[in-house]
Amino acid sequence: MKQILIISGKGGTGKTVISGCLAVLLKNKIIVDADVDAANLHLLLHPKIKESYDFVGGKLARIDKEKCSGCGTCIEICKFSAISEDFEIDPLFCEGCTICSYFCPESAIILEDRISGKYFISETKYGSLVHARLGIAQENSGKLVAKLREIAKDIAEKEKKDFIVIDGPPGVGCPVMASMTGVDLVIAVTEPTLSGLHDLERILELANHFKIPVKVIINKFDLNPEMSSKIESNLKQKNIDVIGKIPFSEEIINSVKNQIPFLEYAKMFNKNRDIAELIEKILNNALYSTL
Repeated sequence: MKQILIISGKGGTGKTVISGCLAVLLKNKIIVDADVDAANLHLLLHPKIKESYDFVGGKLARIDKEKCSGCGTCIEICKFSAISEDFEIDPLFCEGCTICSYFCPESAIILEDRISGKYFISETKYGSLVHARLGIAQENSGKLVAKLREIAKDIAEKEKKDFIVIDGPPGVGCPVMASMTGVDLVIAVTEPTLSGLHDLERILELANHFKIPVKVIINKFDLNPEMSSKIESNLKQKNIDVIGKIPFSEEIINSVKNQIPFLEYAKMFNKNRDIAELIEKILNNALYSTL
C-alpha cells in the first residue's frame, strides 16, 4: 500500500482537480480529504455517509458553582481572559489549557471534552472517502487530519488497498505536516505566479525535511510561460522533476462547476480529451516511476 499526497503551497492552484483525477484513475484505493478547514473534494465525489463521529479537539473548562468559593485565583491565572467576574467561562476564549483547574484551591473547575467538529466514513462511486468538517473557529486541525489518516490506513489494510490518495490542505502549517508525515510521494501542484513559486519552495523545504520524494505539476502554465520557465529552472537546480505542465482550460473549470472529476467529465462530454490524456500520462508517470 502506497500513500500519495496531493498538495499546494496555496489555495486555488488546482490541487483538488488533480485529486479528483486520481480518484478516477486509480482503482484499488481509499481517498482522504485532509483539508478539514475547508473541505471540498466531496463536491466532486458526492459521498454517501456511512458512519459519522464527533471529533474531540480539546478540553473546555466549566466551573462548579457549588464548589466555587469565589477566590478569584482562576481569573488571575487565566492568560486568555476566558473567565468573567461572575465566574462564567467564555468558550470562545477558553483554550482548554487546563491551568485553571490545577490552581483552583476548591477543585471547582471541571474539564469537559470540546466537540470541535465531525468526521465521516463515506462511500463514493470511486471508492471509500474519509473526510471531516471542522467547526467554525475550532482548532486542532492537525489532530483531526492525523485521525483521518489513521482511519484510512486501517481500512486500507483490512481491504488490501493498493493506494491511499490524500487531498491535502494548502499552506505549510500543522495540518499540512500531519498530512505529509509518512507518505510515499508528494505531488505538488503549483501555478505560474510569483506567489505560486514562493509557496512551492516552502512545500519543497517541508518535504525535504521529512525526506519524501516530490514531483511537481505546473497548472495553467500557458498563462505565464516566463514564470513557468523560471519555476522549471529553479526546480532543475534542486534536482526536482516537473512531471507535467497542464494548459489552462475552460472545460476544467466547467467540470468543477458541474461537480464531476475532470477525467470523467472529459469522457462523458467528449471535451478536451487531449488534456485528459495528458493528465493521465502525467499521473501514471509520477506514480509508476516513483513508487
